[in-house]
Amino acid sequence: MAERRAFAQKISRTVAAEVRKQISGQYGGSPQLLKNLNIGGSVSHHTTVPLTEAVEPVDLEEYLNSHPLAVESGPLRDLLEFPRDDIEVVSTPRECRTLVSAVPEESEMDPHVRDCVRSYTEDWAIVNRKYHKLGTGFNPNTLDKQKERQKGLPRQVFESDEAPDGNSYQDEQDDLKRRSMSIDDTPRGSWACSIFDLKNSQPDALLPNLLDRTPNEEIDHHNEDQRKSSRHKELFALHPAPDEEEPIERLSVPEVPKEHFGQRLLVKCLSLKFEIEIEPIFASLALYDVKEKKKISENFYFDLNSEQMKGMLRPHVPPAAISTLARSAIFSITYPSQDVFLVIKLEKVLQQGDIGECAEPYMIFKESDAAKNKEKLEKLKGQAEQFCQRLGKYRMPFAWTAIHLMNIVSSAGSLERDSTEVEVGTGERKGSWSERRNSSIVGRRSLERTTSGDEACNLSSFRPATLTVTNFFKQEGDRLSDEDLYKFLADMRRPSSVLRRLRPITAQLKIDISPAPENPHYCLTPELLQVKLYPDSRVRPTREILEFPARDVYVPNTTYRNLLYVYPQSLNFANRQGSARNITVKVQFMYGEDPSNAMPVIFGKSSCPEFSKEAYTAVVYHNRSPDFHEEIKIKLPATLTDHHHLLFTFYHVSCQQKQNTPLETPVGYTWIPMLQNGRLKTGQFCLPVSLEKPPQAYSVLSPEVPLPGMKWVDNHKGVFNVEVVAVSSLHTQDPYLDKFFALVHALDEHMFPVRIGDMRIMENNLENELKSSISALNSSQLEPVVRFLHLLLDKLILLVVRPPVIAGQIVNLGQASFEAMASIINRLHKNLDGNQDQHGRNSLLASYIYYVFRLPNTYPNSPSPGPGGLGGSVHYATMARSAVRPASLNLNRSRSLSNSNPDISGTPTSPDDEVRSIIGTKGLDRSNSWVNTGGPKAAPWGSNPSPSAESTQVVSSATDRSCNRMSSHTETSSFLQTLTGRLPTKKLFHEELALQWVVCSGSVREAALQQAWFFFELMVKSMVHHLYFADKLEAPRKNRFPERFMDDVSALVSTIAGDIVSRFQKDTEMVERLNTSLAFFLNDLLSIMDRGFVFGLIKTCYKQVSSKVYSLTNPSNLASLKLDFLRIICSHEHYVTLNLPCSLLTPPASPSPSVSSATSQSSGFSTNVQDQKIANMFELSVPFRQQHYLAGLVLTELAVILDPDAEGLFGLHKKVINMVHNLLSSHDSDPRYADPQVKARVAMLYLPLIGVIMETVPQLYDFTESHNQRGRPSCVAVDDYESEGGSMISQTVAMAIAGTSVPQLTRPSSFLLPSSSGRQHSTFSTESSRSLLICLLWVLKNADESVLQKWFTDLSVLQLNRLLDLLYLCVSCFEYKGKKVFERMNSLTFKKSKDMRAKLEEAILGSIGARQEMVRRSRGQLERSPSGSAFGSQENLRWRKDMTHWRQNTEKLDKSHKPARSRAEIEHEALIDGNLATEANLIILDTLEIVVQTVSVTESKESILGGVLKVLLHSMACNQSALYLQHCFATQRALVSKFPELLFEEETEQCADLCLRLLRHCSSSIGPIRSHASASLYLLMRQNFEIGNNFARVKMQVTMSLSSLVGTSQNFNEEFLRRSLKTILTYAEEDLELRETTFPDQVQDLVFNLHMILSDTVKMKEHQEDPEMLIDLMYRIAKGYQNSPDLRLTWLQNMAGKHSERSNHAESAQCLVHSAALVAEYLSMLEDRKYLPVGCVTFQNISSNVLEESAVSDDVVSPDEEGICSGKYFTEAGLVGLLEQAAASFSMAGMYEAVNEVYKVLIPIHEANRDAKKLSTIHGKLQEAFSKIVHQSTGWEQKIFLVSLLLLRFGAKFTTGSPGSRMERGCLAPTSELVFMEPSLETWMSKSLFTRSLQ
Repeated sequence: MAERRAFAQKISRTVAAEVRKQISGQYGGSPQLLKNLNIGGSVSHHTTVPLTEAVEPVDLEEYLNSHPLAVESGPLRDLLEFPRDDIEVVSTPRECRTLVSAVPEESEMDPHVRDCVRSYTEDWAIVNRKYHKLGTGFNPNTLDKQKERQKGLPRQVFESDEAPDGNSYQDEQDDLKRRSMSIDDTPRGSWACSIFDLKNSQPDALLPNLLDRTPNEEIDHHNEDQRKSSRHKELFALHPAPDEEEPIERLSVPEVPKEHFGQRLLVKCLSLKFEIEIEPIFASLALYDVKEKKKISENFYFDLNSEQMKGMLRPHVPPAAISTLARSAIFSITYPSQDVFLVIKLEKVLQQGDIGECAEPYMIFKESDAAKNKEKLEKLKGQAEQFCQRLGKYRMPFAWTAIHLMNIVSSAGSLERDSTEVEVGTGERKGSWSERRNSSIVGRRSLERTTSGDEACNLSSFRPATLTVTNFFKQEGDRLSDEDLYKFLADMRRPSSVLRRLRPITAQLKIDISPAPENPHYCLTPELLQVKLYPDSRVRPTREILEFPARDVYVPNTTYRNLLYVYPQSLNFANRQGSARNITVKVQFMYGEDPSNAMPVIFGKSSCPEFSKEAYTAVVYHNRSPDFHEEIKIKLPATLTDHHHLLFTFYHVSCQQKQNTPLETPVGYTWIPMLQNGRLKTGQFCLPVSLEKPPQAYSVLSPEVPLPGMKWVDNHKGVFNVEVVAVSSLHTQDPYLDKFFALVHALDEHMFPVRIGDMRIMENNLENELKSSISALNSSQLEPVVRFLHLLLDKLILLVVRPPVIAGQIVNLGQASFEAMASIINRLHKNLDGNQDQHGRNSLLASYIYYVFRLPNTYPNSPSPGPGGLGGSVHYATMARSAVRPASLNLNRSRSLSNSNPDISGTPTSPDDEVRSIIGTKGLDRSNSWVNTGGPKAAPWGSNPSPSAESTQVVSSATDRSCNRMSSHTETSSFLQTLTGRLPTKKLFHEELALQWVVCSGSVREAALQQAWFFFELMVKSMVHHLYFADKLEAPRKNRFPERFMDDVSALVSTIAGDIVSRFQKDTEMVERLNTSLAFFLNDLLSIMDRGFVFGLIKTCYKQVSSKVYSLTNPSNLASLKLDFLRIICSHEHYVTLNLPCSLLTPPASPSPSVSSATSQSSGFSTNVQDQKIANMFELSVPFRQQHYLAGLVLTELAVILDPDAEGLFGLHKKVINMVHNLLSSHDSDPRYADPQVKARVAMLYLPLIGVIMETVPQLYDFTESHNQRGRPSCVAVDDYESEGGSMISQTVAMAIAGTSVPQLTRPSSFLLPSSSGRQHSTFSTESSRSLLICLLWVLKNADESVLQKWFTDLSVLQLNRLLDLLYLCVSCFEYKGKKVFERMNSLTFKKSKDMRAKLEEAILGSIGARQEMVRRSRGQLERSPSGSAFGSQENLRWRKDMTHWRQNTEKLDKSHKPARSRAEIEHEALIDGNLATEANLIILDTLEIVVQTVSVTESKESILGGVLKVLLHSMACNQSALYLQHCFATQRALVSKFPELLFEEETEQCADLCLRLLRHCSSSIGPIRSHASASLYLLMRQNFEIGNNFARVKMQVTMSLSSLVGTSQNFNEEFLRRSLKTILTYAEEDLELRETTFPDQVQDLVFNLHMILSDTVKMKEHQEDPEMLIDLMYRIAKGYQNSPDLRLTWLQNMAGKHSERSNHAESAQCLVHSAALVAEYLSMLEDRKYLPVGCVTFQNISSNVLEESAVSDDVVSPDEEGICSGKYFTEAGLVGLLEQAAASFSMAGMYEAVNEVYKVLIPIHEANRDAKKLSTIHGKLQEAFSKIVHQSTGWEQKIFLVSLLLLRFGAKFTTGSPGSRMERGCLAPTSELVFMEPSLETWMSKSLFTRSLQ
């Protein structure tokens, strides 16, 4: 074994100290040294690399080229290489809400408009990784998905579920009584009756061909076929995903950019009715926010007049457009709050008289008095008709009211009807509404659909309400302004509202308010475009009302919108001469100065044409200084000129009809030019008013300019206040953005000079202006930056890719643009922090990259080689980084000139030097270095290319860095080419981006690092687009990108890894983001770049992080980052392919690993290197880690972190195990790997996992402890509830306490060995252990069996036993819990009791002192670490939930979070658990079969087969499904038939166990289980008989087993067992081969004997509720076994057990003394040892009845006979155990004198063995006993008196004691007796003197 494989040494290291010493001794070093020496693999073939270091990865592209796969097609073919359609670039049409898309009507557009429109209408450019959804990042194992995968599962049948409930138990009892009447009257030993009963029983079905002599191979083959048929393919579908937060690799697809809406509210106006109907009334609705003092929606105008009323206006109103007839509107509210009011304003036709006079009739007349006031009403109607005819086009303010919106929403929400009627009147405004405003919505917050947490402010789910508004307030002529309105609204919320004291106008306005449906039909946008689903244009539409959000909304523009709102506010004509009292303002939008130049762009209100050329304000009667409350909405032309302006004409309206007085008289003019210096003019204006018509060419000037010879009102003072607001996705309304866009477009159009503001910019200073405007973008407002984000980023990218030519020189703006992008992105990140995903990616930026960004030369419809779409300009120079470089620049590979520092070499040789040089020289700037991007093949850099005529030759001169300019000295032809901007090639964005990033420094570098994800994703998309448009997606990966770019990427990755390592303690959050960004970047690169190169990058990162991790004292944070990094990279959808699953490992001859020959690929395992190959496959050897690079990294991390010697990495156990679990689970469900052959290849990548898990055996959670003493499942869920780990009661201690009687199944010995010294704390949690074991089973299930077999052959006995220990643990771990447990877990009490039990155990065991308990509690839940270790708090809280264990339990337990589950859920859960248990056990069975086949040829098979048998028996003892048990019995039969001597000679204990298990299953309620168990039992007898013509051993074991089964099992059913006995009898009758032997008779004897025991059992069952009778029966049965010591012992112990259950300790002790006497009797016959008791005589001092146990004469039973006295109690240790238990029971019973007698027997034994420790304990206990005798003697007198009284009363009828003491006397008590029980009294009575005196 000197050359034992490395894996073996690693495994053995933790088994026990000696093994460790022995193995490390071979190397003369410490275990740690050994680890570093050997972990890599076999030393002879290649240098080893410790697990803590990364190996050199395989060059994947090279490998695939040199090893073509032999398979031409088939499933394996797809594993070899990525699919050809892996990446696609898709152009997806953007969804348009409206039937026609919103675009300007003009055909001529200026460049900015054109760009905006393109930006809002072009298709999305999406890069689609077609299989991405199969990677773990997009393929979470969610509950729904699990359920989908679990469909069609068969229901497994479990006996525990079939057992009857408690309530039906009684019926069964009665039934049993009836059925066993014949037995009742029969004395024991009536064979006739017993035989009669048995003969009449029905046997179970016999197994066909059971008795045939079939070769073992054939049996094995048949069993395997049966086992493998109809198995569940996906193991992980049955296992719940581990409990973790959102997995780190999860990346959601960003949301599609779309138009922003707040919460939407549908308002339907149903009717408006006044007390009198005399004229038309016009209404409008709008929303106001009182707190923000802001109107938050545009007006919605509606007309509810009757046709008759409308007819009064016919002369003035042209036919109405259908869009103006809307009566319902959808309002959007982004920031709903308690301060929002719905304000309704009413207007009427202008008439003579002020508002008060006109409103009077509405207040005094009542509808009920209509007949009485008929004449007056007729008169009023007549007047109204006159006014309508004359003044029909003018309006006057009339009345208003307001509805507190949140009142309606909340009261509607609380009512239980479908629709709610709420009456709102001024008198009873609903109380005062508390100002519950939600402060969490800051303007900078993200905008989800529901931005407010305030329940009352949720508008998406309240019940629809119908409101009836009954009161209106009349408008006050002098209080029409918005300021006044806000005061009124604020006042309305007060209880003592001023408004309540006003006399209202009574009316009835009915409106419906409800949440807007998702896609309402017949909807019009604010621009009157039809929204999709508009089936019929003739239907009355619903209007969408434009929102003016109360605070900024940060959403990029996605649709074309260009609206202008004009709000005339007030006019002051107090100082104007002449008559001007009834004033209206006519508003027009003009494109020139002629009156005919008015444009029809003003939106109509209600019942009128869609657009008109003019709008009038309402008139306030006789007021020279009126306020206005008008809103005039204008559709702005897309392209504005200097002549566009708003014209205001002021008229005096004559209300009375007088001779020669015109209807309207112009009394003033003013205007607002729309453009000022090229920018839209908006805001508040206070304008002077001219008395005369403005002169010619006035429109280009402002009215503030004093024009000569013009007359002005009030000396040219401002007298007219007006506000102009634009809602536009064309005009940025931000000076910095305007300037930037203007300059870029000036370059586009090549039009100089440019006029911006007051400046004229000439071409020669354009460059400085451009640079300053780029840097000034930082000063712009955030809201417009976000609105124009897409366009802004497009333009900045364009400047990087195509530097402009200014004054004949190329200006390089790459650096400036990069800096601007970095700062904009950081602003977004900081201010919109609610808009980010778990990785800190801002959703607006993520969706820009995903949908919008494309390479500038790839816009659709752009002329291909030329610089098309983005601006259509041809004035961009497109300088190439040319590969064919001029001779003057003949540099070698590592010297690239930097234009800012020519002495620095740009590409130093090693990455580490690279990092140093970059960090050391912050000034490095290669912004202008040349690289080829033109042709697909770049000339090698080292070569000396000859300058070619076509290429542009440029000499780079180092110039001032801040200018970053470049002069081009070129040949004439190229120079002209530069001027016309038609160079054929362009800079490539990703190359330029990488370059700028590498060379940037200081704050720019910091900004880029903060948002690295953005630049990485941008770079990747640019790379893919480049490959796609250059047709290189099919090209070999090595030729896709120039080396220069790859060097930049290397430098970038290397420096960023350096940042992570150096800053992870200071900037934790930033480094976490940087780490995940880098990992996602590398993941993306694996899809598009040379994969060997990317592996190299991964190694670079790994190397930097690892070297730091192992130098830290507390490495867990950095190690955790490393795990995140790895997990993200491994979430690649082609992870398996990247690991070269089809390569076979051979030790490489050269440093670069390659497989020996292409042919050996397909030819299985070649023989010459086979052993090494197999070893490499199962170890983390260097070849394995090189060729399966990523899998190697994953498993290495697992091995290193789970290593018990790994310091400070405890906290990461769960994390690293989850990573492996997650990967395997994803492979399991991946449709690509469904084929078993493919799955085997995938499993091959994880073969070393088996070794790693075998290493951890001592640390795994001990699942076997959920089993109670009998080795039966306790049917209680594994203790999952207490925090992970904790110290457990070891099984051995538990046994000693319990003193179990049945042959005990303990956990295999190796489990009880210490792990390594002082490591007992690092036990894994249940969840982690469970996850590890399920991973192990997955590998065993899917791996190639022949490979496993070859490897098992190589393993030492020690290691194979280790593996069997693991399988043993798996059996317990995945045991089925049973429906009843799931139901019990549904209630919380279960959890509490478990917690209490755990605490109690700890307290009893003293494993945790009060102080620790206090400390632990003070630390709180948070720090509960996997093991209660000191490292708990270091576990990174991000992935940790609450250290919950197996989620399936806790989810159900925590009622506070989840309601109790339904019956169906419990059924489903039981179904899954049953299938998991069955599948797990079948995998274990498969593996056991492989082990058996492997070891059957080796010499050390005994110990291994014993282990196999142990696992098999353990699995039979657990709660198993019928399906599994059938296969299990088949395997057991095969095993016994192959190795009969195993059971009958070596493993005698196991034989006893097997008999017990088989008998237990013979009494199963499930037919098939009984059939198989009976068959197995029969064959066991048969084989035992064939070995020695006698099957005394089995006979003995079976009888004993039945006895113990009957004595201990609660739900034992003799009817079923009787059927099984009959089946065995039937086999014996049909067994032709052995018919002539004595065998059938012996079987018959045995069966009849068993049946007799059964009969007694029935009686016992009958008296279950009568303990006295029960014990008597047991005593009788025990007496019946006088000839069979083993069985007598069993029954004596059953009795002891029953007594102690009822706390009858004295009786229990007497039974144990009898047991000890029996054992002593036979020991004295077997062994002659002086210190042992001489048979039962020794015990007569304790009880004279012990002499019953004297051995029967030798002719009846001889202890030497096979199978007799073979139990474990018939040994010295067994005797000692029984005596110790007896002493303990006497002590508990208070019979201290007897304690002394027992120890008298024990002391000589311990003295002979010189066991000082035991002796000291015994003497201590004796001291206690004697001191108690002294204390208690005083109380006896009273007790004697009590008993005397009883004797006098009852005389001879009275017998005392209990069946235990009755047994002492050897007689059954008479039936008429009084049993007097009083434990401490018995103490005294047990003195034999007193007993005799009573008798």
